Amino acid sequence: MHHKDCSSQLEAQSVYQKNVREIMKVRAAGEKPLAFVRTYGCQQNVADSEKIKGELAQMGFSFTEEADKADLILFNTCAVREHAEDRVYGNIGALKNLKRRRPSLIIAICGCMMEQEHAAERIRKTFPFVNLVFGTHGIHRLPEMLSTVLTDSCRVFSRGEEEDTVVEGIPVQRDGAYKAWLTVMYGCNNFCSYCVVPYVRGRERSREPEAIIQEFSEILAAGYKEITLLGQNVNSYGKTLQTPISFAQLLQKLDAFPGDYRIRFMTSHPKDATHELIDTIAQSRHISHHIHLPFQSGSDRVLKEMNRVYDREKYLSLVRYIREKIPDASLTSDVIVGFPGETYEEFQQTLSLIEEVGFTSLYTFIYSPREGTRAAKMPDPVPRGEKSRWMDELLRTQEKIAEKRCAAMVGRVERVLVEERAKSGLLSGRTDGNVIIEFPGSEEMIGTFRDVRVIEAGIWVLKGKLENDSLKNRKNGGFYYG
Repeated sequence: MHHKDCSSQLEAQSVYQKNVREIMKVRAAGEKPLAFVRTYGCQQNVADSEKIKGELAQMGFSFTEEADKADLILFNTCAVREHAEDRVYGNIGALKNLKRRRPSLIIAICGCMMEQEHAAERIRKTFPFVNLVFGTHGIHRLPEMLSTVLTDSCRVFSRGEEEDTVVEGIPVQRDGAYKAWLTVMYGCNNFCSYCVVPYVRGRERSREPEAIIQEFSEILAAGYKEITLLGQNVNSYGKTLQTPISFAQLLQKLDAFPGDYRIRFMTSHPKDATHELIDTIAQSRHISHHIHLPFQSGSDRVLKEMNRVYDREKYLSLVRYIREKIPDASLTSDVIVGFPGETYEEFQQTLSLIEEVGFTSLYTFIYSPREGTRAAKMPDPVPRGEKSRWMDELLRTQEKIAEKRCAAMVGRVERVLVEERAKSGLLSGRTDGNVIIEFPGSEEMIGTFRDVRVIEAGIWVLKGKLENDSLKNRKNGGFYYG
């Protein structure tokens, strides 16, 4: 595995950038060409789209939220669940008439779906009006691919190339004004039996800490208040580097930056979640006390079939350590319902784990077979309708837990990053534990941290009122030094 910086990879793209800029200027008759970028799936895809937008901006594009006004339409796709793929195919099909009316429109499909041969082949055969298809590894070559489409009037398909590289220096056009994504590593080595990610995003490769620290400092300097570190399994960060460094050590370096900001991270795999990591969060000044720790199933047999490499007791012992070191920790998780061969009794073990831990919230999914994974070949005798009934039972269980947890927050003062004006007319933000809270306040508070007292609890959303501004850092019971 090797790293490449902007010098060789990105300098080669500058010629293509210029070519695209000149062709699009003529096509748009002197106006700025418009790009419509739509992202499906996880936060890593959102971060990838911000790089794609950064490159498009360098090629002279502005952006629009209206596809029918765009000169270029790009879908960044997700392959994790069948439903996401079906939506993509439906939305691509809907572009056919738009392309017929405006033949010069460029349609590009990229991302995880396009790293699957069967999906890329379906685009090739079923949607001949799609001009450009590329996967997760070729983002830095977008100017070259777009230049080829425009110059040679041909379709370009590119996938699976340069899987072992980390290309630094790709420009980023961030969507948010206060919250930023920062990728620390790419790919996954875990091969959970239900998951397609290692096949579409390649093997684990970590960015050098110096590159991450540099980007982190730039994000802070630009005024962002919340930075979320991204990786398919951030706890594996650093293992592929020539000079290994743990994720906890990276967090310590970032937490040392002065300022009024918050660090979040995802996703954390329980098999690699260390006591060092938990201790680092507990002792930090800026790291959120919210930990997303997917457990997927409460049954040891099912966990083994999933190839999760931990059992129920290891997961629960980790939770106990978190509760001991970070008493106010907010835990969220992912759960798969109806894994192939799972029995109702095994599903009940999942419910009992949920009740024992007391999660703040859960991301729940009925198992969806993914072509090329081991689980897709397993016998799956439980009908979909039965799995749906299990899911309803799980949601009712979690709803009661969430209601109780929210009720226990009434009277507490929470440090909240104010994000927007909600539909209710109130300001809306998230607590350190990642719970939404709404409260009265003025527009200029958006993008700042405020102390908010919880006065009312719903199931998923809290109601609050502003406290007098103070520097108290409630989560540590000491003072917030910022």
